[in-house]
Amino acid sequence: MQRGERPARLRREIGARRRHVVAAVAGAEVAAFELGVAHEVFGLDRSELVDPWYEFRLVATAGCPIAVTDGGYTIDTPWDLDALADADTIVVPAWKSHSTNPAPPALLAALRSAHARGARLLSVCSGAFLLAEAGLLDGRRAATHWMYTAELARRYPLIDVDPDVLYVDGGDGIYTSAGTAAGIDLCLHIVRLDHGAEVTNAVARRMVVPAHRDGGQAQFVAAPVPDRPDDDTLAPTLDWAVAHLDLPLTVEDLARRALMSPRTFARRFRMATGTTPLQWLLRQRIGHAQQLLEVTELPVEIVATRCGFGSATALRVHFKRLTGTTPQHYRRTFRREAA
Repeated sequence: MQRGERPARLRREIGARRRHVVAAVAGAEVAAFELGVAHEVFGLDRSELVDPWYEFRLVATAGCPIAVTDGGYTIDTPWDLDALADADTIVVPAWKSHSTNPAPPALLAALRSAHARGARLLSVCSGAFLLAEAGLLDGRRAATHWMYTAELARRYPLIDVDPDVLYVDGGDGIYTSAGTAAGIDLCLHIVRLDHGAEVTNAVARRMVVPAHRDGGQAQFVAAPVPDRPDDDTLAPTLDWAVAHLDLPLTVEDLARRALMSPRTFARRFRMATGTTPLQWLLRQRIGHAQQLLEVTELPVEIVATRCGFGSATALRVHFKRLTGTTPQHYRRTFRREAA
């Protein structure tokens, strides 16, 4: 292949039909990274790959200028809410006022109208709260940043909030993603739906990111279960358990250590921690495995033994279920950061 042939091979001529309009909505403030992701994927001219490429609009929903969150600078744009009327895809990069201030009624109405006419809607990070406020996520599975999943589920109980995934493709024109970089995953997924894997891979290479990431955001969540309960009668036993995770511990073993019957121990344990002894033990074992994978070069088989799983297979099964990824992939990701 001669130099310069690849763009020509990837090019897809679509004739004179209108560009696919992607509109990113921003309130009085906008998150720089999340907006930048949407612009990087949809706003840069990539007509050498697909001609025409997307047309990108930044829509000010509360007038201009738009303040960049914690950035000390503002953005001006000629587009207002009227620009959503013919948008094919609407992106909510993030929504700063997700905790307190209600969204403008005109914006909520515009989002509902866009969905009703078949426009595609997608959110990044806390942008899911805007779609939820518009009632567009009721009865649907949705994602948001892991720090906000509990709040989203509490405020909007009709939404099936998935705390683990990087993004959710509802298959009906509504897409939600987890925090920050998960917006890249979702935007590339949209390109894949529109133009196929080859074009998506080309865009990902330009951005120096993987076209698809393994696992979900569960692998990034810190301290999902308290390490030590407030109940002083249980704390010494659990401190001992944490120091002996390599042993095949059972509820009976812990209860005996705490000088209680297994039934009493299990009841007191749930009252103190909100979970069962076995689930607590599993979380402790996984947490210890994560630490060993991050800071040592121990083979997975040895990590499994030191964490009380008995075999590498058992570690892989439980690790995948709780973190959404494999021990090997977790090590590749977080060992680099530790180094």
